[in-house]
Amino acid sequence: MELNATGLIFNPVVPLWVLAIFAVLIIAFFLFGLVRGARGAWLRLLAGLVLLAAFADPKLSKELREPLSDVALLLVDESASQTIDGRTELTEEASIALQAAAEKLTDPRSPLELRVATVKSSAGEASDDPGTRLFTAMETALADVGEDRISGAIVITDGRAHDAPDWNALDEDAIEARFPAPLHVLSTGRDGSYDRRLILESAPAFGIVGEDVSIRLRIEDIGATPTGAPPPQVALRIDGKDVRRDVLTADTATTISAKLNKGGASVFEIIVTELDGEITTRNNRALFTVQGARDRLRVLLVSGEPHAGERSWRNLLKADPSVDLVHFTILRPPTKMSGTPIRELSLIPFPTRELFMQKIDDFDLVIFDRYTRRGVLAPAYLANVADYVRKGGATLIAAGPNFGGPNSLYRSPLADIMPAIPSGGSVEKFYTPLLTDPGMKHPVTSDLPQAGEEPDWGRWARLIDIDPRTGDVLMAGEEDEPLLVLDRVGEGRVAVLASDTAWLWSRGFEGGGPLAEMLRRVAHWLMKEPQLEEDALTAQVSGSRINITRRSLGEAPKVADIVTPSGNRVAAQFKNAGPGKWQALYEAEEAGLFSITDGTLEASAAVGPPSPKEFENPLATFDILRPISAVTGGAEIMLRDSGVPELRRVSGTRKTSGTGWIGLRERGAYVVRDATLTPLAPGWLALLLAAALLLGAWRMEGR
Repeated sequence: MELNATGLIFNPVVPLWVLAIFAVLIIAFFLFGLVRGARGAWLRLLAGLVLLAAFADPKLSKELREPLSDVALLLVDESASQTIDGRTELTEEASIALQAAAEKLTDPRSPLELRVATVKSSAGEASDDPGTRLFTAMETALADVGEDRISGAIVITDGRAHDAPDWNALDEDAIEARFPAPLHVLSTGRDGSYDRRLILESAPAFGIVGEDVSIRLRIEDIGATPTGAPPPQVALRIDGKDVRRDVLTADTATTISAKLNKGGASVFEIIVTELDGEITTRNNRALFTVQGARDRLRVLLVSGEPHAGERSWRNLLKADPSVDLVHFTILRPPTKMSGTPIRELSLIPFPTRELFMQKIDDFDLVIFDRYTRRGVLAPAYLANVADYVRKGGATLIAAGPNFGGPNSLYRSPLADIMPAIPSGGSVEKFYTPLLTDPGMKHPVTSDLPQAGEEPDWGRWARLIDIDPRTGDVLMAGEEDEPLLVLDRVGEGRVAVLASDTAWLWSRGFEGGGPLAEMLRRVAHWLMKEPQLEEDALTAQVSGSRINITRRSLGEAPKVADIVTPSGNRVAAQFKNAGPGKWQALYEAEEAGLFSITDGTLEASAAVGPPSPKEFENPLATFDILRPISAVTGGAEIMLRDSGVPELRRVSGTRKTSGTGWIGLRERGAYVVRDATLTPLAPGWLALLLAAALLLGAWRMEGR
């Protein structure tokens, strides 16, 4: 709708200060004439005023105006803290009622546009938890609107704005500059609410396997907490299993600790007992992930005799700063008589009893490199090694030419844990090591450099005849002769490498091969490195996305069954991601602990920060928004007590809120579509009129 507007404007031909001086002179001459009794003083005054008007150049303005709509903002807080205590329903009802009321207030002469914006919170990364960004959402929604059109804002919220400025650092003018119209706050809170919350003051991101990690926390009861409330109890769970329970004192910082029992990621969950009648239990728990790493890996390497490949093992293990290596090489057997006492047959006395009976459990891995029974290690020592493996230890047997002979380690108590039986002697021939079908899937060998169906590796020169009976054969000769066998025995692990010429790779023979990487992976698989598990279900979190990975040497899994923090069950489809590897993606819509299973294995994933800002303090408040609502003339209304207020339009400087109502200011902004200017005092007419008046004054005074 377009409107006509008429008005008077001035366009002085000289500066205003000149007009002011001219006006003063005119009045002065007029007063002088009155004092002298001049009969034409009034005509001279009129002549001066005519000339003054001519210099002011008055014009009649006629404009064709198009009114611009006033813009009001309805900002609806749909953050996570608004999902508790019936706030969602209250917010929705108020939003619908206010939108309907705004439609009735629009007028063709003063149109009103109500913009509706929402504020949401997402799962987010632990390091990126923005909370409720009310002011950011308000500025974004009105970014394209001039200040002269903003009519006001109505915010339906619990009052928790995590991007509010520091009001104490701003004066009243600076606060008013944040918003040029009344800002009304409609609270979804409840009087008399109280809550118990868990505050995680510090939590480790990394820990040493086998050592305690410390967590500092505090339990806080806020609001109108009832008297006689029981002291809070805290439960600590790791990967879904209860670890400890403690009774704590509220409002007192406490440190609890727990031992990290495995490498890789462990999900820690701390839960505090709820307080009867508290507003929410969402802040009664905290989640975080601790990456476990081994401090020092202790490896015992026993070489049965000096040989060319011995240095490969030693160089590999010494190059790893996390490995403490104890290495003994048997230079000659006790049976070779020379008259030298047995205790003097080595450069360093071989503490067999101390190593293999008393301290065997201190080692993470025992390697027998081309070792044969020649009277150095008694059967009781080897039997203790077998027990050590069954209880969770690891051993690697790098076989030599005598592995099939009468002095083979297989003909000892170690035979019970070996995954392969020597079937004869050894074959002296050049051959290229190949990956078997399990080897193409197993993380120890699947992505070795230059691997594949026809690997670009140098050849080895000897192959020991073995017959696998358990475990997985990952590498074989060109005619499917078993070469590398891995197996699990009880709680421990064992591996057999049926060649003593792997060192040719390290010397670059025929291009060499990834010897260091292969031996490192075998050793770390034996020491239970989580990333090398061939049958594993893992979950990694990136923002709100959960990447679920399933490794298996068997059949492909179908779906991942996911239990969300709110108890809902969802399924994520697995897709092939390479040999023996499948992946599924799930976009989390809430923060918390997600339990994942494929029917066989289980995993956990913690989405979101340890203690989300949304539930740091879930009690509703006016305090955060009060500085700006008070300065702009906004209202503070509890929806539960007062209901949805009446919506009005307010003109001029009238109050913008009252009992049971809130107002949106009429701004009256417009754009001019057409304009005409008509001069009211043309110069020639002003001169003629002034001359006539002066002539009249002269004739009157000349009589």
